[in-house]
Amino acid sequence: MSVHDAAHAADAREQSFLSHLVELRSRLLRAVLAVLVAFIALVPFADALYARLAAPLLAKLPAGAQMVAIDVASPFFAPLKLAFFVALVLAMPLVLYQLWAFVAPGLYRNEKRLAVPLLVSSVSLFYAGCAFAYWLVLPLVFGFLTGVVPEGVAMMTDISRYLDFVLVMFLAFGFCFEVPVAVVILAALGWVDVAQLRAARSYVIVGAFFVAAIVTPPDVVSQLLLAIPMCLLYEVGIVAARLLAREAVEDADAVDSGPDR
Repeated sequence: MSVHDAAHAADAREQSFLSHLVELRSRLLRAVLAVLVAFIALVPFADALYARLAAPLLAKLPAGAQMVAIDVASPFFAPLKLAFFVALVLAMPLVLYQLWAFVAPGLYRNEKRLAVPLLVSSVSLFYAGCAFAYWLVLPLVFGFLTGVVPEGVAMMTDISRYLDFVLVMFLAFGFCFEVPVAVVILAALGWVDVAQLRAARSYVIVGAFFVAAIVTPPDVVSQLLLAIPMCLLYEVGIVAARLLAREAVEDADAVDSGPDR
């Protein structure tokens, strides 16, 4: 290769790298814009969103009890923080799509075929985890916590600390519901097979209860409501991994038999 050809190849690589950076910047700007638009649209409804979020606790408090704002600015910032979180969650499909659009050109056909269901499943499972926490777990948790308040003590929860507590619960249940996606990714990468997943079942059960004991309040009901779905979702992941392995075998057989036809 001549010096001119080497210089031309280096220039082409540099141009390709720069084009990738420009594409990445464009995708990131679109993702940020999607979150920003959703946030601006939700700002007028921030107080209503917080009232909705506080409903599980207020329903369990004694008649006449209410939440308090310890910090001077918390009545302003707490609803805005919630609106930003909701905007981020709502814009998640668009954000993930921008990520997908950036990496898709470098993927093989079979990787693209697997990536789309994984992205859709991950978003759906995260939403399901948040909904499960709001509609089922939080009422039970607050029923337990308000029921163990000592006599003569008034439970007056700060709105900022309540928001932090609920968001942690949402994130914990949302990410823990991603167990099937994690199992399928591990199987697709070849790091584990179905037999190993089945053999690790007992360890997963222990790990699920350990995680539930850390991220949930100290009541048995909420711990069970996190650990049991994680164990069930792990079984769903094993089924999906088995189907993935079967499909990979069928594809390999089709490739092997192709030249003979």
